[in-house]
Amino acid sequence: MWSVKTFNELTTSELYAIYELRVKTFVVEQHRVYQEVDAIDPTALHVFKTIDGKIVAYARVFQEDDHCSFGRVVVDRQLRGQHLGRQLITQVLAVIAVKFANETIQIEAQTHVQSFYAYFGFKAIGEPFLFNHTPHIKMIA
Repeated sequence: MWSVKTFNELTTSELYAIYELRVKTFVVEQHRVYQEVDAIDPTALHVFKTIDGKIVAYARVFQEDDHCSFGRVVVDRQLRGQHLGRQLITQVLAVIAVKFANETIQIEAQTHVQSFYAYFGFKAIGEPFLFNHTPHIKMIA
């Protein structure tokens, strides 16, 4: 089941599961030491899929300056390769179409998944840069 919730609508169990999935992936699996939980979370919309009571895919959508953005895109390692990532981005773009209609979408993608976002029409702008010790590139749609 897909859900879209504000920070205040999340249950404590959902918030814990989201943080656990994000930290497990972006800090532990990717060997990155950084402040994973940040000030964007309280203002973001949280898009996630639950299977058998477990959050298995997640992203957050938020306003940033003159555009909207999304990030912390993650699928549980055990379920990768089953197209949950594509389903997740489809859900994210549907949320953006309703909540941020007619706004430019700008993201900062890890460079190794640049082609994944290109599939959805995102175009790279500028040069790759390091963000939290990982190569990223700005992309727009």
